[in-house]
Amino acid sequence: MSDVLYTLDGDVAVIRLNRPDELNALTLDMLDLLAATLARAVEDGARAVLLTGEGRAFCSGASLRQGAGGDPGERLRNHYNPVQQAMADLPIPIVSAVNGAAAGAGAAIALGADIVVAATDSYLLLAFANIGLVPDAGATWLIAKAAGRAKVLEMALLGERLHAHEAKEAGLVTHVTDNSALFEMAMGYARRLASMPTVALGLIRKQVKAALSGTLEETLALEAEHQSIAARSEDFREGVAAFLQKRKPEFKGR
Repeated sequence: MSDVLYTLDGDVAVIRLNRPDELNALTLDMLDLLAATLARAVEDGARAVLLTGEGRAFCSGASLRQGAGGDPGERLRNHYNPVQQAMADLPIPIVSAVNGAAAGAGAAIALGADIVVAATDSYLLLAFANIGLVPDAGATWLIAKAAGRAKVLEMALLGERLHAHEAKEAGLVTHVTDNSALFEMAMGYARRLASMPTVALGLIRKQVKAALSGTLEETLALEAEHQSIAARSEDFREGVAAFLQKRKPEFKGR
């Protein structure tokens, strides 16, 4: 059985982390497969991705069973960071359904999605300092940009759980729902995104990423560049035609 499960449900690629006996702890092979599976979703024509975990947890972070030999920085550069980069560069939106624990790099992967839906009993955890390490896989950037300096320092220094409702209050989570409704709600978001103008959504993802680190002048220039691209899309023409004809648009993602 694969450590990463993949199905195409209409226009939505459903990706499941699949090591439930170890709370979906990440191995290097699993990370490489996850990056490849994200690329496969685009190649297969998916227009949105839904990412979740099998069993009781989303992901408990790095597998400690794999051993601690070698340089952890090299493992990050060669395996963990490419996953976060692949998520950031994906031309289609990502929804994460956070079930149970999302710890360490697992928290970073969950928060790397555009829409984060969390179960009521789920939580985020940066426990790195508890074993003498530092946050990685993009967790520092993602949490600092979304929730600010105080929250990322609280999570990283104290190494305590941030429960779902607290995460939503901090601006890290889009929606919190009952466990039984988690997948359905996340899939609802994914299907909605998949029915929208995919070219524009991909450009929006790039634009927001750039705006988080760029100046106003840089953002204005990028917005103008992206608007020119979006205006040449079939979906833009369909959107205008549907508006003028007072009907629901049928976007094709082109």
